[in-house]
Amino acid sequence: MAILLSCRGLTKAYDAHPLFEDLAFGIDAGSRTGIIGPNGSGKSTLVRILAGLEIPDSGEVALASGTRLVYLPQRDEFEPGATPLSVLLAVVSPDAEEHEREHRARRTLTDAGFGQGGNAGILQPVEQLSGGWRKRLAILRAVAREPDLLLADEPTNHLDLEGIWWLERLVAEARFTVALVSHDRFFLERVCDRVIEVNKLYPGGMFQSQGGYASFLEKRAEFVANQRKQQDVLDNVMRREVAWLRMNPAAQMRKSKARIDRAGELGDQLNSLKWRNNQNRTVDIDFTATGRRTNDLVVVDGVAKKLGGKALFADVELTLSPGMRLGLMGLNGSGKTSFLKVVCGQLQPDAGKVKLASNLKVVYFDQRREALDPHIPLRKALCHSGDTVIYRGRGMHIAAWAKRFLFSPAQLDLEVGKLSGGEQARVLIADLMRKDADLLVLDEPTNDLDIPSLEVLEQSLLDFPGAVMLVTHDRWLLERVSTQLLALDGQGGAFRVADTAQWEDLAARMAAARTPAEAAPAAAKAAPAKSSGPGLSKPERRELERMEDKITAADAAIAAAEAEVNAAGSDMVRLEKACAALAAAQAESERLYARWADLESRA
Repeated sequence: MAILLSCRGLTKAYDAHPLFEDLAFGIDAGSRTGIIGPNGSGKSTLVRILAGLEIPDSGEVALASGTRLVYLPQRDEFEPGATPLSVLLAVVSPDAEEHEREHRARRTLTDAGFGQGGNAGILQPVEQLSGGWRKRLAILRAVAREPDLLLADEPTNHLDLEGIWWLERLVAEARFTVALVSHDRFFLERVCDRVIEVNKLYPGGMFQSQGGYASFLEKRAEFVANQRKQQDVLDNVMRREVAWLRMNPAAQMRKSKARIDRAGELGDQLNSLKWRNNQNRTVDIDFTATGRRTNDLVVVDGVAKKLGGKALFADVELTLSPGMRLGLMGLNGSGKTSFLKVVCGQLQPDAGKVKLASNLKVVYFDQRREALDPHIPLRKALCHSGDTVIYRGRGMHIAAWAKRFLFSPAQLDLEVGKLSGGEQARVLIADLMRKDADLLVLDEPTNDLDIPSLEVLEQSLLDFPGAVMLVTHDRWLLERVSTQLLALDGQGGAFRVADTAQWEDLAARMAAARTPAEAAPAAAKAAPAKSSGPGLSKPERRELERMEDKITAADAAIAAAEAEVNAAGSDMVRLEKACAALAAAQAESERLYARWADLESRA
């Protein structure tokens, strides 16, 4: 297989601190390579070096002759006043005729969801787009440049679940080679056939394996275990050599210079192994439970909520008990955060009621991070008074507490607002850990966390004996942690699903059922004019005369089917039948409108 891009001996440092040293690897044509690593390992810098936008301190990058490389950065930048259509027109098919370029640009935008239903319009100013739609547009612009190799830095950032599904399909069907940086492990598993981790834990500063993320985990665990065994073996050998040197000074003088030299080499190898094995530092997350064993911590009885007249969810019933971890799924705007607040008593339901156990202790992680004061120093955010943090009844110096969350003593006087997004998330988690909880409510706690931190957060939630309610776009964490999954469709429906794949399938079928009704032009909904033009046969004229009644009946059937979909609630069997009936009604409506248009045109 041809290699499109290769690098060797890549080294880069900032302020005398090396990000990575002596990296060497290649990217094969047609491959889907995921690049991962802990925060601060230099992943974004590495991709910029591969793209030719940054110069390494040493080493070289070679791009195969004739290869068109396109770089997709984390931050999306567009010209002031640009629209989705103008953005694509600037890059799509530059050698084609103007009308052909516009047709391709419009078709590309439509296929990506622009201009459909309540989605972003193709002539809407980019400044008015949400972060998710701006990211879609940036991805489309990169793909429209027809790359042979696309280098993407965190392409799933700002995308909602529907946007990530769209990107997964785009990458899976792409004819070009892709190398991307991502913390989304589910995304890596579904689209990548090779994973590279940049980490000083490994010899050469990186570890790579063929296959998806699950395969990478298995091979990495085996490698790390073997490396630790190697350290143990060298430890034992080194102890024997040191003991020999101490007990045999006379032998050292006569004939054992080689053995002394070998002991020095073993010491160097052992120090190198110890240093690498100590690089695998992770944030130390461990939530504190009250130990309460009440069976019914929270009882939700027929709860419903509307926002601006729009039904978010209705008739939701569930009971949260110790050990239960409820994962909430749904597209942006479907009401996940509102549901959390209703359950916690921060919002009143429009119908139904929520019963909380007496003196229930709830700890809430707010995705907006409003609890953080950006102007206070880190030491005060970690410890509100003094230098001693009380954790589980024991005192701990603030420097030791900060170290658990990978903060150095030098950062303690830094303002919180100057910390990265991942560091701010760790500050909030540190504050939550100090509080006793019966119920953990976590609204997007995974934003900006690197993969090692996500793995520790997962294990902490699995070990937490109380109840958990969790909203996250991280499907890997959601499936591993949740004992139950509840999906909100944003139309008033709340469905119990077995896994994220079932929700993806259900959401796709519901969207397909709704789209034709939303896309039907208002003009077509008007009653067609009667005609008996000379271009029609007598049976066709009679058919045209009766078409108004048929279309009216078809519209009524669609309305009835939509009502049945909304009424199905969490009854999956009833919902599937309702969706099938709605799809059939939509198909009949489209057939009638198409027939009506044909008869009218010939009349």
